[in-house]
Amino acid sequence: MLTPLYAVTTAPLDLEKVVRAVTDTDSSKTLQDIGPGAITSFVGIVRNENAGRRVLRLEYEGYEPLALRAFARIIEETTDRWAVRVALHHRLGTLQIGEASVIIAVASPHRADAFSACRYVIERVKQIAPIWKHEFFEGGDVWIEGATANPDDEQAITDALLLASGTTPS
Repeated sequence: MLTPLYAVTTAPLDLEKVVRAVTDTDSSKTLQDIGPGAITSFVGIVRNENAGRRVLRLEYEGYEPLALRAFARIIEETTDRWAVRVALHHRLGTLQIGEASVIIAVASPHRADAFSACRYVIERVKQIAPIWKHEFFEGGDVWIEGATANPDDEQAITDALLLASGTTPS
């Protein structure tokens, strides 16, 4: 069974499966089509500390149909800019310290494009994906703001591109 290029799930994420999604030879745009050279990955992990507080767990909530639409858009934006194949999987539900919340894999003929595209994907996820993080820490809890940009906001896209190139937006 083919691993989807993008997914939202309550099940634990699997880096190997996400990488397989960008290297699968049965897909329409395979690694062979774009020429092998590099695969980069990003795994977002639940940290045990944030803003000086000990984190106990995170809960991610999201509206799956809109999240999947945002993921499809992000992948399309990315593949329009770089010769890459992208997979993006995000977890929902309760996550413990050390668990993966998001995994991105990018295959490209060249490492520079793979790294830049991978960074662009995570920046756009943070900007436009309708997924919200509820952080539980010793002494309380807080919702972490996310998905505040309009998907068509050119400045947000420019900011994500700048971050992907290693430049901090002004």
